[in-house]
Amino acid sequence: MTLRREPEKHANHERWLVSYGDLLTLLFAVFVVLYAMSQSDKKKVEEVMQSMQSAFGMAQAGAPAPKINVIPSNQIAPVPDIKPSMVMPPINKTNSGIRRPKIVAAEGDFRQMKSSIEAFLIKEGVRDKVTVEITRRGLVVSLKEAGFFDSGSATVKKQSLAILAAIAESLSNYANGYRVEGHTDNVPIHSEQFRSNWELSSTRANNIMHLLTESYGLSPENVSTVGYGEYRPMDSNDTLEGRAKNRRVDIVFLNAESEKLEARAFSKEP
Repeated sequence: MTLRREPEKHANHERWLVSYGDLLTLLFAVFVVLYAMSQSDKKKVEEVMQSMQSAFGMAQAGAPAPKINVIPSNQIAPVPDIKPSMVMPPINKTNSGIRRPKIVAAEGDFRQMKSSIEAFLIKEGVRDKVTVEITRRGLVVSLKEAGFFDSGSATVKKQSLAILAAIAESLSNYANGYRVEGHTDNVPIHSEQFRSNWELSSTRANNIMHLLTESYGLSPENVSTVGYGEYRPMDSNDTLEGRAKNRRVDIVFLNAESEKLEARAFSKEP
């Protein structure tokens, strides 16, 4: 009897589809897990942000997280030391009677005063109205005309009084002498009130001095005022920008060396 051989089965060339399907299923599962993990992490991050903002008083419970504001790099300034006396005083004449313990400011104190004033100017958005620098004489705070006076006027603008109060408060803890110096550009002035730029610069300096001593508590014994008119420019009067820089009132908080030089200059001793 002859055995019949079974015909050979044809090879199944589509078996790879099964493996391919399994691979796709696994990949789908992986992406689902990753997506679920990312959503969970995002939720946790939002919860942490809300908790921190609530702890620092930035948001109330149940309120959506506020948008985080990023400070531009050109506005970053050193943070000054916080002192209880750095609270800006109200505008009233009773402050002239305040007597605090005074010390003579040293080099580190001048840097701290400069940082404190600049931080306030940045916070209030008025950095274009005042410049602050440390020179060989001491701390020089320049009040620009555009920020504090109308053209041809010696009356201090009401909207700038808060700036002057903050500057005075930064200086009020120290016993150093200070000068208030008025300056103008070289454009002649002749009005019913001011005969020349000398009168205008002197009156502006005197008005600033009265505010510092009568409203903001700086010692009148330590102050002197002077009007230089157009004769002490800090820039050229040939351009609009230069003339704008020259129209200013400088509050010069003197260091110990400058005070000695001034005292020697006015001394009767040979």
